[in-house]
Amino acid sequence: MAATISQATKVLKDNNFKITKQRRAMLDFLIATGTQRYVDVTSIDNFMRETFPKMSHNTIYRNISEFAELGIVERQVNGKHASVKFQCDFNHEHHHHFICNNCGKVIELKDCPIGPEVTSQLKGCMVTGHMVQIYGLCPECAKQLNQ
Repeated sequence: MAATISQATKVLKDNNFKITKQRRAMLDFLIATGTQRYVDVTSIDNFMRETFPKMSHNTIYRNISEFAELGIVERQVNGKHASVKFQCDFNHEHHHHFICNNCGKVIELKDCPIGPEVTSQLKGCMVTGHMVQIYGLCPECAKQLNQ
């Protein structure tokens, strides 16, 4: 955990952000709750407002957005529901996920499923990025379902 905090604070410092007690608390919360699954942004807001009662919703959401832009968290939007998870791997930012529909567990995919067979269909397009998420049941949830 110490390595991930130091990596995240280094990213913030490298981008001229101060390491405030509020940002540190948000990082601690994300590491404690959002390394293996996505955490609802409302949960982060509730935690931060409980810990820092005078902190505004706008400041909390701005920090979450800044964390996402810097690659500290990964953002997911499901309809009107936004959630984030702490970055899996600061050394390998380009990656994709399997997300369990039942328990919310996230498994990082090491290989990128987007290859020439996809990009060849995009003649004349300039691809600037992509994100792949696969949904289903993790082994534990699938096992429970089959019992």
